Amino acid sequence: MITRRAATAGLGLALFAPAVRAQALTPIKFTLGWKTQGSDAPYFVARDKGYFREAGLDVTIDQGEGSGATVTRIMGGAYDAGFGDINAIIQNAATRPADTPVMVYQMWNQPPFALVAKKSSGIATVKDLEGRKLGGAPGTPTTRLLPVFAKANNLDMAKLTVTSMAPNLQEPMLIQGQIDAALVFNITSYFNLVLNRQDPDKDFVWFAFGDHGLDLYSNGMMVSQKLLKDNPRAVAGLVKAVNRANVEVAADQNMGMAAVRNFDGLVNIPVEKRRLQYAFDKLIMSPELKEIGAGDVKDDRLARAIGMVVTGYELSRTPAPAEIFNRSFLPARSEREMAYKMT
Repeated sequence: MITRRAATAGLGLALFAPAVRAQALTPIKFTLGWKTQGSDAPYFVARDKGYFREAGLDVTIDQGEGSGATVTRIMGGAYDAGFGDINAIIQNAATRPADTPVMVYQMWNQPPFALVAKKSSGIATVKDLEGRKLGGAPGTPTTRLLPVFAKANNLDMAKLTVTSMAPNLQEPMLIQGQIDAALVFNITSYFNLVLNRQDPDKDFVWFAFGDHGLDLYSNGMMVSQKLLKDNPRAVAGLVKAVNRANVEVAADQNMGMAAVRNFDGLVNIPVEKRRLQYAFDKLIMSPELKEIGAGDVKDDRLARAIGMVVTGYELSRTPAPAEIFNRSFLPARSEREMAYKMT
């Protein structure tokens, strides 16, 4: 009887222990920037490989509504962290600095903002855009920053016609010739063209804002002011887990895509793998990353970028870099060394 009671008690403790451990995990609600995409792979790898749990976190990942919406979702209190646009942080920090999330891991250090035109249109240089009809989605950074782009490239805004349209209409109208160029996110538009059976490299010309005077940062991982203040240990764990996964995905995209498939079995794996590799090629790998490591920014460059956004969005206040980015949670530089190899 004693033995049976001891065994029963032991079983009860064994069953109870996992529950205790689960309760000890800090719940984190995390929003992506958009629907499931290959470029989100590091977050899914961190989940599947247990990196979040090792950091004491129970992370729930939801699809997003736009990289700018990540900021408002966090500000509204529905999410603790997410993947979104640093320029939306700048925009909101100008008026609500106490409520605006802070970037803690800069994922894309090159901006995806671009103009794209059909080569058959005869547009070969930025100056050729004058006298043409452009299609832009209202409120997007690419559209809002067009005047700054124009000034940096000696374009006469009076000679540009900008037609407002929903983002999902830009590529179809461009293909049909209803507009001459579209104001887009290259990592989105490139693959919209692919899915429309176009060759975005052969038949289109791209003018990336980052290559034409707008040296901006872009998407990364941000956290709420509340999480930053109340649980800095959770923030550090979140950053460490994502950085570890990010470095691993750079070396093995097939592993990354397996995690994407685990999260969403409906994704187009070949297309999304290309999108993941596109992100590394165009938005992540750069001389700056090799110098300072993944996840970090340069304060002087960020200050200049803030100035461009303040001008483009006509903001009433210029936030300081420290209000926008907090590097104190980054792992050691040696842990943020990234060696990208297409696999």
